[in-house]
Amino acid sequence: MPTLIAGVIAVILLYSLLQMFRAANPVVLARAIKIAGGIIALAVAAFTGIKGELAVAVPLGIFGAGLLGWSPFGGSSFPNIAGMFGGAGAQRSTGQSSRVRSQFLDMILDHDSGELSGQIVAGPYAGRFLGEFDLAQLSAMMTSFDAESVSLLESYLDRRFPAWRQDAQGNPAGGQRRAPSSGKMTDEEAYQILGLQPGAGRDEIGRAHRALMKKLHPDQGGSTYLASRVNEAKDTLLRTHLS
Repeated sequence: MPTLIAGVIAVILLYSLLQMFRAANPVVLARAIKIAGGIIALAVAAFTGIKGELAVAVPLGIFGAGLLGWSPFGGSSFPNIAGMFGGAGAQRSTGQSSRVRSQFLDMILDHDSGELSGQIVAGPYAGRFLGEFDLAQLSAMMTSFDAESVSLLESYLDRRFPAWRQDAQGNPAGGQRRAPSSGKMTDEEAYQILGLQPGAGRDEIGRAHRALMKKLHPDQGGSTYLASRVNEAKDTLLRTHLS
């Protein structure tokens, strides 16, 4: 009987982990797996080294250190681990984020993690966060959103549910629409999208634009719509500097 109970608990835990894995942000998940793999590799390397099996321990240790950001050809000193524990050698988080608003959504892209989050600002679910809803609920919301909000929601779904477009299979809410510009972008909106303070210089604008475009690359769960907004924000601010 105890074995049966333990088996049921194990199945429930495994199912819960699989659900969390499916719902996780791909970028954050990949980073977590990389760090965990590095720690495990170093632990195994230390164990085999103690046993005297240096031929296995040394290359395994180098591999694990590489996963954590160290390179024998560079000066990195395990920045990922240091950052986790706030060590003196840690790379400081910039704390920057980009903000894009539409009639129904307020979306924020974290520059450090690449995580895209959002809050509903109008309609029956106003005040609630997108993370509270599953794919079916979010897809159903599209029918009541304006085109710009739909594009923002599609960008969120692309990151949280990478295969959702294939699963939609031609559903009208499956997300092939692209929002037209909602009008001339203001300087305030442009600064928020690039995650900059008002008055930022041309060099800061350029650096922020390049960093964000890397985050929005398709391999990182990127979004054509968000990339177009970032480009528009850069052009808007650069025109302001020329005037």
